[in-house]
Amino acid sequence: MATPSPEDLLREGRAAVEAAATSAELDDARVAVIGRSAPVVLALRGVGGLPPEERGPTGQRLNGVRRELEALIDERSAALAAEELEARLAADRVDVTLPPPVVPHGGLHPLTQTRREIEDIFIGLGYAIAEGPEIDTEYNSFTALNIPEGHPAKDETDTLWLRPGVLLRPHTSPVQVRVMASQPPPVYVICPGRVFRRDTPDATHSPIFQQIEGLAVDRGLTLADLKGTLRHMARALFGDRLDVRLRSGFFPFTEPSVEVDVECPFCATGCSVCKHTRWIEILGSGMVDPNVLSLHEGYDPEEWTGFAFGLGIERIAMLRHDVHDIRAFYDNDLRFLEQFPS
Repeated sequence: MATPSPEDLLREGRAAVEAAATSAELDDARVAVIGRSAPVVLALRGVGGLPPEERGPTGQRLNGVRRELEALIDERSAALAAEELEARLAADRVDVTLPPPVVPHGGLHPLTQTRREIEDIFIGLGYAIAEGPEIDTEYNSFTALNIPEGHPAKDETDTLWLRPGVLLRPHTSPVQVRVMASQPPPVYVICPGRVFRRDTPDATHSPIFQQIEGLAVDRGLTLADLKGTLRHMARALFGDRLDVRLRSGFFPFTEPSVEVDVECPFCATGCSVCKHTRWIEILGSGMVDPNVLSLHEGYDPEEWTGFAFGLGIERIAMLRHDVHDIRAFYDNDLRFLEQFPS
């Protein structure tokens, strides 16, 4: 078989390069045309076997063919890259006149919204926010609150004990104890946070729920100051014209103690929410017992008086939004949570 001439090699190589329709095909053509086993490369390797007088002219012609094929490949590569980029841009083109896709946004949980609203109310009255650990001591949770030994609240059926003397706090009152132990009066604080009870979950009970307790200690505070504070809070939460009423109650850490009702925000004459009484119980409160004050240095009950109150955030949220099952706040059902955009 006759050896192909340089002109034949150039013609065949040019045809292979021009026939490549994609970058991948061009890469295959490059290997076939100027690769290690390509005809022009093999021909260059055979130049040494030619007669001396033919080696120079033949080598020059073959090297010229290889350089021309390399230039053709580079030119074709640039052209194919431009074509492929244009095709990709056309396929990926975005119509800027179309509306953007709807991206769902998260929001604050309804209990978080309620807690922040209550915090804002009391911050506006000059109160500070105090927080404490969810695991606390028996002293802070019971003894410092004038709760005696043998009180039912200490039973294992009510309280989650971790070991003797240490428990998951059943209320946020231990934060009030810590505040009084760390600073002198006057004191105006609210204490939000999670609390824990040994309760079976049902429509109105949960073993984990949230409270906000408040404490005010100053000279000359009376039950009238407590009522005025709670009336302001109730009207801010439920409506400008709602009133509150105080009923006698009993709590070991307050004396006198009062239960607090708010006028039903859903009716004027009675409904199923208020059990046709026109009043809804929302919290317990009272004047701080002198025994509680006297446990802390600088809190002389002859000089200082105070009031305290505690409410459940879930209770307030259920009343405001007419929710009848506390478990709905913890089921993580988006159909429920999306009703409370923040």
